[in-house]
Amino acid sequence: MRTNIIGVIGAGTMGIGIAQIAAQSGHEVILYDGSEKVMQNARHQLQTTFNKLVEKSKMTDQDAVAVMNRIYFVDHLQSFETCTLIIEAIVENSLIKKDVYSKLEPFISNDCILASNTSSLSISELASACKIASRFIGLHFFNPVPLMPLVEIIPALQTEQKHVETLQQLMESWSKWPVVAKDTPGFIVNRIARPYYSEAIRIYEEGFADFATIDYAMTSIYGFKMGPFTLMDFIGNDINYAVTHSVWESCFYESRYKPSFTQRNLVSANWLGKKMGKGYYDYSKEMPLPKSDNPELIQNIAWRILVMLINEAYDALHYKLASFEDIEAAMTKGVNYPKGLLAWGEEIGKQTCVDTMNRLYANYKEERYRVSMGLTNYNS
Repeated sequence: MRTNIIGVIGAGTMGIGIAQIAAQSGHEVILYDGSEKVMQNARHQLQTTFNKLVEKSKMTDQDAVAVMNRIYFVDHLQSFETCTLIIEAIVENSLIKKDVYSKLEPFISNDCILASNTSSLSISELASACKIASRFIGLHFFNPVPLMPLVEIIPALQTEQKHVETLQQLMESWSKWPVVAKDTPGFIVNRIARPYYSEAIRIYEEGFADFATIDYAMTSIYGFKMGPFTLMDFIGNDINYAVTHSVWESCFYESRYKPSFTQRNLVSANWLGKKMGKGYYDYSKEMPLPKSDNPELIQNIAWRILVMLINEAYDALHYKLASFEDIEAAMTKGVNYPKGLLAWGEEIGKQTCVDTMNRLYANYKEERYRVSMGLTNYNS
């Protein structure tokens, strides 16, 4: 199938990033957003990006001009009629997305693949809004798109298998690392990563440690690039809270994914993180130092969060949300974890992880601390 003309709907941060890498990979790109202001900003941002790449000698002047000239900024969905792949990257609202698909489909060819960059919505539900549901698929990039190698490919129940294979090959040609995920809430990364945030918040809410101490525990003991609170502020607390709530609700209010009052209150206060200058940390001030340097406390915090992550990864494997290899790649290449969680569990010893989960369950009597069947049953 031809994939030489790529359409991108939505010219926000994700849409701009997708348009950039598609154009740099040699494709003509048609970029659309319903807001003229957003489109003007997208043009400016892309030109600025290419200028910086030239300054850093990562692109020649001629290449920058050529790549920019391959991106067409359009103001009507009819402009997508020649596309062979269209990637939607708009607001995380299923009703708005479905409305766009219904308006788009009359203009595009029957063999054009239609993909959504959604991070948490049901692909099968979104596909149901399309007249040709078999050509619909999830294609989830990670921010910043040009730098993060991982792409989750999520077929809907209705998706033809050939489209999965086409997108795997295409993403590899874009120098991306594609993994295939089952259409379940959060897919691979946003589901398995939930304890990194939720257990950190739980530890804080119980008064064991402050934000800086918990962050320090994860970066100093296990080598995570960012602690959970720094990372939530970087992602945006509104986005992280929305994904948490979506996964929790979509998993029939599974207690492991339950949102926290702490995060909800930050969102209510508009303390959304770095983009607003304030979140878990106040970015107008120097970053605080950990309030405790007690080695036992630091170790216990890091161990508790890590084991929760490992348990979640084995749960994903048990329910076949993805293959062993794709789960490992997703967490190392999608959120920069220092090791694959499944191999990490084997290295530590799965029984050691089981014992820790059982101790937590005995202490709290909460289902969030139950041991995954994958952790007790899986043999590599």
